[in-house]
Amino acid sequence: MNASERVIVLAGGTSAAGVAVTRALVGVGARVIATGRSASGIAAVRNAGAEGHVADATSLADMQRLAEESGAVDGVIPLVGGWRGGGGLAGQSDDDFAALLPALEAVRATSRAFDAHLQASDAGRFAIVSSTAVARPLAGGANYAAVKAASEAWTRSVAHGFTKSARDAGEPLRAASVIFRAKALDPESLATAIVGLWDHSAEELNDSIIDLD
Repeated sequence: MNASERVIVLAGGTSAAGVAVTRALVGVGARVIATGRSASGIAAVRNAGAEGHVADATSLADMQRLAEESGAVDGVIPLVGGWRGGGGLAGQSDDDFAALLPALEAVRATSRAFDAHLQASDAGRFAIVSSTAVARPLAGGANYAAVKAASEAWTRSVAHGFTKSARDAGEPLRAASVIFRAKALDPESLATAIVGLWDHSAEELNDSIIDLD
């Protein structure tokens, strides 16, 4: 298996990481569908070879609509992120927490909207980008670590769902849910890791944490 001719959705993929991942996937022959909240925001990923769609990655309705329009999908990677923090525990403001929550909301919306698509694929892959802060949370990044930890818990639940569905159907496991962790995200490292998701079996990957550092 490899990523060639796979259909991969990058939800909220307008960042530098999204552009790097798009270029890497297009470079190996994949079809990339990237979303952003505005046409101007997705110009960069379109220039990198993706099909751009104006859609909100945190909206279940938008992601369900995209799933209906996309046909078969082999991979979904929500890339909504960002960091806000500092100031110790007392500095963990409600505004900062609210600003970080879309990362978790995108994980929830995309995994739910594309669940059937990924399980129908012969090699469905769902992957999120998390942080080493989950393993060692600091007071000044408590909001951030909490959101990332919740995202990881949700992603592991997706992994369990894949396993249970395959077991109940008496079929081999074909879909995998993966967590990438990094201390400081390098877009090129992420791109290489995402392309490599189709180089390994679902049994190897499902419910795994892959360190990008």
